[in-house]
Amino acid sequence: MARVYTHAWQVLGDERYRRVAEETLDYVVREMTHPDGGFYSTQDADSEGVEGEFFVWTVEEVEAVLGLEDAALFMAAYDVTSGGNFEGRSILRVIRTAEELAAAEGLESREAEERLASARARLMAVREKRVRPARDEKILAAWNGLMIAAFAEAAAAFGRSDYRVVAERAAAVVLARHRGLDGRLLRSWKDGRARLNGYLEDHTHMIEGLLALYQTDFSPVWFAAARELADVMLGAFAAPAAGFFDTRDDHETLIVRPQDFQDNAVPSGNSMAATVLLKLAALSGESRYQMAAEGALAGIQGFLAGHPLAFGQWLIAHDAATGGGGEIAIVGSPDDPATRALVKVVRERYRPGWVVAAGPPVGTAAAPPVVPLLEDRHLVDGRSAAHVCRESTCRAPITDPEALRVELDSAQPTP
Repeated sequence: MARVYTHAWQVLGDERYRRVAEETLDYVVREMTHPDGGFYSTQDADSEGVEGEFFVWTVEEVEAVLGLEDAALFMAAYDVTSGGNFEGRSILRVIRTAEELAAAEGLESREAEERLASARARLMAVREKRVRPARDEKILAAWNGLMIAAFAEAAAAFGRSDYRVVAERAAAVVLARHRGLDGRLLRSWKDGRARLNGYLEDHTHMIEGLLALYQTDFSPVWFAAARELADVMLGAFAAPAAGFFDTRDDHETLIVRPQDFQDNAVPSGNSMAATVLLKLAALSGESRYQMAAEGALAGIQGFLAGHPLAFGQWLIAHDAATGGGGEIAIVGSPDDPATRALVKVVRERYRPGWVVAAGPPVGTAAAPPVVPLLEDRHLVDGRSAAHVCRESTCRAPITDPEALRVELDSAQPTP
């Protein structure tokens, strides 16, 4: 959901969506992150044997912390009532915005928001003294891949270097602790031990996180790791006709080797496989990734048309496969303001289906091992340049950020 709210902010510019995304990610950092990096699985709803005990409030508790005047404003915003909305107590939920409250109470919007923010902080300080819910501290590869992607994309969209560091630490930890000598992932890590053969979704979702991270900090390490996992996936999970099995080829023998296609609370391994293979094809230029993705998509077309709500990630992959994006290669020194200006244009909007690579010109002393999309891309008269390609056709290199904005926006009209 944090990733969805980040995209919503990029599309609509509504600061409420950015706040939800950042507060959600801040919660994950505060409550759900291992000291070494990586993300825990779940947090219980109950503590002290009572469901919601840590989270819910009564009118009397709020008034004791905030005083009557601020409590009245807060409770009108967050649905705190004498009867409660959950077993006689209240789960905090926004039912009125600061703007609505300001209009009703004759306040300035800024004053209402500041008072609500202060109230939230004071209540949070009191809540921190309560008995905390227990956590399931397993670190699952698949879920970590999705959360890495959320932190990486928020870091790029909001300019939050702290989120980038969180994503980098998590990626490094998963690759170090979950990957065996054969390059295959183990699913779960806890208390110093990694165990259980990784499923298809562990590989695909980690590839998704690594590719999002590469497109945030442009370190080729993440691209290389994503490519290695993709090659493992193609070798260990591919089904004879098309698509992928959920279990790898050395898994225990089952009556039927499962092959799930439907997207549920998280994307299916097959739909994410199609998604990441298309991204790798665009970044690497390798047709084998494209062919594997298109083969998987070909067998699912009827389901997409008939049951779209059950195949959301498949629809994202389908859009990318049918011309819904393109490739952007930005060549220039990462420290050059001109390079950063071009990258900023790419990040200022939600651009589904597009992939971006950036780095110094090949052949310079500063250039690391290059992502193939950057090969044979050059500066223009010594200036940083963006090379934009769609459907195997590349435009002339662009050095001006405004010209790049026009080019990308013309290819992706404003919703």
